[in-house]
Amino acid sequence: MNKKMILSLVDKVIKVDRGGPESRVGVLLSAADDHFTLLTEDDGIIYYNTQHIKSMTYNSKNQVEFNLEIPKDFKYIQADDFRGVLDCLTLQWVKINRGGPETLEGVMDVVTDDFVTIVANEEIIRVALFHIRNISYGVKIEKTKEDKGNNDKEENKDDSNNQEKEK
Repeated sequence: MNKKMILSLVDKVIKVDRGGPESRVGVLLSAADDHFTLLTEDDGIIYYNTQHIKSMTYNSKNQVEFNLEIPKDFKYIQADDFRGVLDCLTLQWVKINRGGPETLEGVMDVVTDDFVTIVANEEIIRVALFHIRNISYGVKIEKTKEDKGNNDKEENKDDSNNQEKEK
């Protein structure tokens, strides 16, 4: 995937990869030569290493629903390259490779040219930079009040259904 093609999708709702554990839907916030930034409803900001991306889907006719309103003063890490993003995440709680068996969570300790060091529980884990498909950290946007209200109503329905079953 080249930067010019990815830049044409900035500010649009896209789907990264067609399916599987790494697939996500979100708003493409920015693109650089070797990575791009995606804002998702559930996971917040995810930085993708473009060398691992198989496809990006934009449906111009049937837009995918995206229920987050991005504040004007919303800030996220912007760097010239993927290594720069990793450098900015030093001493942050991160999640690497969001899906599948290679998922890893912990505090990013050291970033070198070849690997990153993550501290998770009592383990010190070194992950090769080449094998980092994506990374995220704690920044998320809260859903709007309407979305929260709808979720509360659904939870109340579930509670009342459970109470009726118990009778």
